[in-house]
Amino acid sequence: MSTPLSFALSDLPVPMVFATHRIIRDCNGEFAALFGYRRADLLDTSFSRLYPAIADFVRTGQMWRHNLPGGAVYYDERIMADAAGKRFWCRVNGRSRDADPFAAALYCFEPMSRPVTQTTLKLTGRQRQILALVAQGKTNAAIALEVGLSRRTVEAHRLRLARSVGVANSAELVAWFLSQPQG
Repeated sequence: MSTPLSFALSDLPVPMVFATHRIIRDCNGEFAALFGYRRADLLDTSFSRLYPAIADFVRTGQMWRHNLPGGAVYYDERIMADAAGKRFWCRVNGRSRDADPFAAALYCFEPMSRPVTQTTLKLTGRQRQILALVAQGKTNAAIALEVGLSRRTVEAHRLRLARSVGVANSAELVAWFLSQPQG
């Protein structure tokens, strides 16, 4: 009979955090370093301090509440901010075992090489959210379900995004987004 493996959060080599009701209860050194903090500075603080704006924190919470019911695994891509205010793209994977997805959840943060440019910073938080979902190859219907909007509203956002950056369709929009130079 084999004994199941168990690890402390601090033993994991990737940025990991455990939270209850969006309050950081424990994290490893990799997570703290990703955001430019000491681990002790993050414990028992709100995730809101890691977002560029409170609206981003609220919007992400609404999306995760809808998509992370007990036992589900969910991920998204978003812009976060470190202790110095530098913004960076991050893929966040999360899992909760409770009916309330924020009661107790474990998250893995993976920094992305996608640059944050002046152009992407000029987009609204909702536009950046939809752009990231489009870049993941999601359909309008899937995006609408994920973010709690109608399919038509998502279509309108995609059209405005394409027009604002001067491209003709979703494929060109994704190519533009992924090819942005460092800003």
